[in-house]
Amino acid sequence: MTTLNEMKTRKLPPPRRGRTKERVSAHDKLGVYISALIVAICVGTIPAIAQDEITSEQATQALSQAIDFFYDEVSTDGGYLWRYSADLAKREGEGKADDQTIWVQPPGTPSVGQALLYAYHRTGDTKILDAARDAGMALVRGQLRSGGWDYRIRFDDRRAKVAYRTEPEAEKQFNVSTLDDNNTQSATQFLMHLDRVLEFKDEAIHEAALTALNTLLDVQYPNGAWPQRFSAPPDPEAFPVKKARYPESWSRAHPNVDYRSYYTFNDNTISDTIKLLFDAAEHYDDNRYRAAAIKAGDFILLAQMPEPQPAWAQQYNADMEPAWARKFEPPSVTGGESQGIMRTLIDVYLRTGDTKYIEAVGRASKYLMRSELPDGQLARFYELHTNTPLYFTIDYQLTYDDSDMPTHYSFKANHGLIQILNDVRRAKAAVVPVKHAGPKPSKMSDALRKRAQEAIIALDDRGAWVEQGKLKYHGDDDPTTEIIDCATFVRNVRALAEFIEAAG
Repeated sequence: MTTLNEMKTRKLPPPRRGRTKERVSAHDKLGVYISALIVAICVGTIPAIAQDEITSEQATQALSQAIDFFYDEVSTDGGYLWRYSADLAKREGEGKADDQTIWVQPPGTPSVGQALLYAYHRTGDTKILDAARDAGMALVRGQLRSGGWDYRIRFDDRRAKVAYRTEPEAEKQFNVSTLDDNNTQSATQFLMHLDRVLEFKDEAIHEAALTALNTLLDVQYPNGAWPQRFSAPPDPEAFPVKKARYPESWSRAHPNVDYRSYYTFNDNTISDTIKLLFDAAEHYDDNRYRAAAIKAGDFILLAQMPEPQPAWAQQYNADMEPAWARKFEPPSVTGGESQGIMRTLIDVYLRTGDTKYIEAVGRASKYLMRSELPDGQLARFYELHTNTPLYFTIDYQLTYDDSDMPTHYSFKANHGLIQILNDVRRAKAAVVPVKHAGPKPSKMSDALRKRAQEAIIALDDRGAWVEQGKLKYHGDDDPTTEIIDCATFVRNVRALAEFIEAAG
């Protein structure tokens, strides 16, 4: 034991526009809006909207205006990024972007698309469904031949360098699908939900959803896990089924190995995939997806570390040993992802009624309770065997000292262990197995009125929700202080749609 101190190609038409309007530059619109706002404030013509004065008509008008702006002015071929400057001149996902690029990983195109579907379900407005379908078609045009999605989708000449399923095949095209950060999973789930709303009659949407789901079956490892990224199904002989174990030793220096094929829990990769496949089994009445989800649940049991640390690592090599990923993700037992894994096991129990999944949660929660830091948090990483919290210095040297950590990554995590144990007790009392029903009808409440009120007040004259903030990937010297955020759009669209339904 070593311690730290020891040193098929089919061309598709462009997206169908549900509405058209004369294009005016966003910069000109912003100037007009600011001028009008100043005048209105000076003459006192902006009325206060009291909470009890909000009407369904106001909410409907605000929702329509916001979706029109996002669809007509913000979207690229029906898809979306993460954040924009208020004048739309600057754009970003997880990195700088341009007006010919959209983003897949949340809160990008699938998240916006899901919000649009949510609003359509609650309002019945077919214009909203048109916008959702175009978001789906943007994802169809971005699906790779490997079956999933990369983080971004291009709509200009750069498309030729990527192995998009709808484009001609050529040599040396990028063809790596990723499950990292709920990327392929979120795109598949949105397309699956859209497919159902369209009654499975849109051939392109239907084919893309089933292609992605069937690919997830093909790339699942023999033990039930998935890699972080993939280009083709794995060689089963290279990935034998084993139980998790401690390595005899591990390097304290980052080895610079390709970790993309490792069995990956990091960023809830396997948890997101399990949830997707359970939902797919119900959507398409196909038990293959349910079987794959249960097989992944069994992998979680295989991956639970032995005593004295019966929780989980972020990723494992083919020998089922915790392994390095990025230079700040060492072989260890994680206090972060382990919590998401336990919640997934509770869900698998509720879907199957098999108590072995709940028993694993009990062992892990007791261990993590014992591992709590003096400040009540959990370390992201605990050293193998010794259970000593591991951190990194600002220049990425592994250490036991938490005084000089990088700020881009959470090396400590708040925990919800009490809530997880309460969820275990409720799960045991539930009737199992259960199916997850669709969204419940919205009910009016003071909290919902307040959310809708805030969304209506915050909407500018263009139909944009502009807020204070910065574009993260445009540098510290970027003077931008007002942004349009897709996460805010999603949140406010849902609030307005819920209010409209609840108001009747």
